Amino acid sequence: MAASEPKPATPGAADIVAYGEAMVEFNQTGEGGGRQYLQGFGGDTSNFAIAAARQGARVAYLSALGDDPYGAMLRRLWDEEGVDHTHVATDPAAFSAIYFVTHGERGHQFSFFRTGSAASRMTPATLPRAPIEAARVLHLSGISLAISPSACDAGYAAIDCARAAGTWVSFDTNLRLKLWSVQRARAVMSDVIGLCDICLPSYDDVVAITGLTEPHALVDHCLRLGAKTVALKLGEQGAIVASAHERHRIAPAACRPVDATGAGDAFGGAFVARLVAGDDLASAGRYAATVAALSTEGYGAVAPIPRAAQVRALTQAASHPAADRPRSAG
Repeated sequence: MAASEPKPATPGAADIVAYGEAMVEFNQTGEGGGRQYLQGFGGDTSNFAIAAARQGARVAYLSALGDDPYGAMLRRLWDEEGVDHTHVATDPAAFSAIYFVTHGERGHQFSFFRTGSAASRMTPATLPRAPIEAARVLHLSGISLAISPSACDAGYAAIDCARAAGTWVSFDTNLRLKLWSVQRARAVMSDVIGLCDICLPSYDDVVAITGLTEPHALVDHCLRLGAKTVALKLGEQGAIVASAHERHRIAPAACRPVDATGAGDAFGGAFVARLVAGDDLASAGRYAATVAALSTEGYGAVAPIPRAAQVRALTQAASHPAADRPRSAG
């Protein structure tokens, strides 16, 4: 388990509350000469929330949307996924963000249309505090803090609220240098890593903000900053999960990847959901690696995220030699 147990569940409250920006996604498929796009959903913290909910956690989302068709689509998605969006505001003066994913020799590339979005206009004054106080875990990301100065302030207010209430803080680096400079990202992320109970960095992110390259040195760096638990995501190489008292290398799960969009978010949502459910670090890490691998087997950030029954089925199949699946993403 992590360094300590999360606080007891509050009846009727979410186990996990995620703060950030959800988006409607248009993902390029291999059909039509690259001119066809599959409409889906994204936004790292929303992906995380859905991944956690599909593993059985009670999840709520904190954000804002425009009064537009894309916002309505996202609310229908959360209804279908069992994610409580009661505290997602509607901002009639702004819009819901969208993005496009294209695929090429360098992997998947993103084009975002989000400047001035409803979520970027969130402030500490508009932040709902009651769901954070009642939750067991608050989750946010580097993107949650980078979309605007006011959204960053709201993120810090959410962290302060969580820490005062004994709610764990979960943080995924998700570095996007189109949103802020590496200098500001380094300062803010280093600060927030020191405030979190669960740190979910991706390898490339922490290399960019630290200059370190050796995976265990990156884990050590996050622990020194103050993170209680670290799950370093290494993509095709799996993950390392660690606390001050234990460390485990998690092998990548077998999969047939076609699109890695959102795989890290799926890992994070599953990892935190399993910690909340009582798993130890190694078990939560192995489970999350399986979820991440399965999430790469279809297009889009959300649709391919597996549910708990699929994860259990793959885990059981992997224990039999007849299961012939090439090893890849983790």
